[in-house]
Amino acid sequence: MVKIRRALISVSDKTGVLDLAKELNILGVEIISTGGTAQLLRENNIPVKEVSDFTGFPEMLGGRVKTLHPHIHGGILALRDNREHMRVIKDNSIGLIDLVVVNLYPFEQTILKPDVTIAEAIENIDIGGPAMLRSAAKNHRFVAVVCNPARYPRIAEELRKNKGFLPGGFLAELAVEAYALTGEYDRMVHSYLSGYFNIVNKLPRFPKELTLSFQKVQDLRYGENPHQEAALYKNKCECGGIAGLRQIQGKALSFNNILDLNSALELVREFKSPAAAIVKHNNPCGVAEDKVLSRAYLNAWKCDKLSAFGGIVALNRKLDMATARAILKSGFLECIIAPDFNLQALALFKEKKNLRILKSDYPGVIEGMDFKRINGGLLLQDKDLSGLDLKNLKVVTNRRPSKKEMKSLIFGWIVAKHVKSNAIVLTKGSKTLGIGAGQMSRVDSVMIAKKKAGLSSKGSSLASDAFFPKPDAILWAHKAGVRSIIQPGGSIADRDIINACNKYKIAMVTTSIRHFRH
Repeated sequence: MVKIRRALISVSDKTGVLDLAKELNILGVEIISTGGTAQLLRENNIPVKEVSDFTGFPEMLGGRVKTLHPHIHGGILALRDNREHMRVIKDNSIGLIDLVVVNLYPFEQTILKPDVTIAEAIENIDIGGPAMLRSAAKNHRFVAVVCNPARYPRIAEELRKNKGFLPGGFLAELAVEAYALTGEYDRMVHSYLSGYFNIVNKLPRFPKELTLSFQKVQDLRYGENPHQEAALYKNKCECGGIAGLRQIQGKALSFNNILDLNSALELVREFKSPAAAIVKHNNPCGVAEDKVLSRAYLNAWKCDKLSAFGGIVALNRKLDMATARAILKSGFLECIIAPDFNLQALALFKEKKNLRILKSDYPGVIEGMDFKRINGGLLLQDKDLSGLDLKNLKVVTNRRPSKKEMKSLIFGWIVAKHVKSNAIVLTKGSKTLGIGAGQMSRVDSVMIAKKKAGLSSKGSSLASDAFFPKPDAILWAHKAGVRSIIQPGGSIADRDIINACNKYKIAMVTTSIRHFRH
C-alpha cells in the first residue's frame, strides 16, 4: 500500500480531472500542476501549486521545458526504502511525489487534421509527459501513475476505501498501462515522421523488429465458434477499412461476419461498373457486373442460390429501390454493405430487424501489408494488389478467344483472385456461373464449378487462379462445355495443357500472374 500525500497533475485531456482533484483535496493531498491544468483547478477553487514554484525554476522555451527538472523526477524516482536515495532527497530539499496524473499532447488528433503543418505536428510531440509517465511507472512500488481518465473514478474509490492509500497490485496495473501508452505514442510519432520525410521508402521492406499497434473497437459476442472469445481492433494508422464501418441497422456483427464483409468488400471494389458480390464462409458464391445494379445483384444471386442463403451482400454503388426489392425476395441474408443507401430502400429493410446494414465510406482498396498469424510467430507479405495488364496476356492456343470470351475471361480472372485456392470460376459475360473453391485438387474445383453451373456451363469461360499441373482438368472443362480458359501458365506440363486445349478447340490465354489465396 502506498500513501498518497502529493500529486502532480498535468493533462491535455481534462475529462474528469476536476472530480479527481476535488477528491484529492478532500483527502488532504497536495496538488502541483502546470499551465492550463493549474489554471482550471484554481478557477474551480481547488488549491494548487505551480510546478515552477515547486522546482524553483520557471517554465521556459514557450512551455517546452516545464517538468524536466530534478525536483520533479527526483521526487518521482526516489526509492523510499533506499537510505542513500532518501539522504539525497533530504539534502536537496526535494519533495516526494506519490501520484502522477498525466495524459499526453494530442499528437494523433493533430496529424489527422487535413491542413496540419509539420511544425504543428512537431510542437504536439510531448516530451515531459512521457518522461514523467515512464519515471512513475518504473517506480510503481512507491508511485501511482495514471494516464487514462477512465481510471479516475477507481483512483478516488480506492483512496476513499483505503483512507488515502492505494494497493500495490493496482499500482502495477497502472504502470503497465502507462508503458503501453508511451510505447504507442512513440510508434505513432515514428510512423508519421517516417512518412512525412519519406524515410519509409529508404528502410528495409521487412524490418528486423516489427511493432504493431491496434486499438480495440469492440468486444464480439464470440469468435469463429461460441467457445472462443473475440474482439475487433483497428489499425490506428489506417483510415477506414472494415474496422471503421458504420452500421445502420441490425444486431451486432460476429467474428465471421467481419471476415466475410472484408472479403466481399475487397472483391466488389475491383469493379468499375455497378457490381454485386455474395460471400459465404469467406468465399464468393456469386459475383456479377452490369450497367444496372439490380441486375448485377440478381445475376450474382442466381449463380448459387443455395449457398447464398445466410450470405453477405456487397455492392459498389448506392443501394436503390429496385436492388432492395430484389434482395428482399432472395431469402435470408446476414449483412448488406454498400457505399450508400436510398432512404426508401432502408425503410424496406426495417422489418428485417436482424439484418445488418452497413455503410462502406472508404474509397478503393487499402494498400499495406498482409499479416498471417502462425503458432509462435507471424507471416508478413505485401497485399496482393497486382492487377491484370492486358498487354501481357498471351494467347497460347490455335483458337483465339472472341471479344465476348475475352471479356468473360477477364471478369472471371478478377473473381478468381478472391476465391480460396485451388480456385476455378466459370463465367459468361460479366457474371459467374459456378465457383469451385478451396479444394486440394484443381480437378475437383473444376467439377464443383461445373456442378454449381449446371447446364449453363455450356459455352462458358473458365478462370483458374494458378496453372494446371496436368491436362486432366482440361478434359473436365471440355465435358462442362468450356470454350475459353485464362490461367497463369508456367507449369512443366504447359505443352500438354495447350495440346489438350487445341484438341478440344478451347481458346487459352495465359497471364503469368498467380493469385493463390490459401
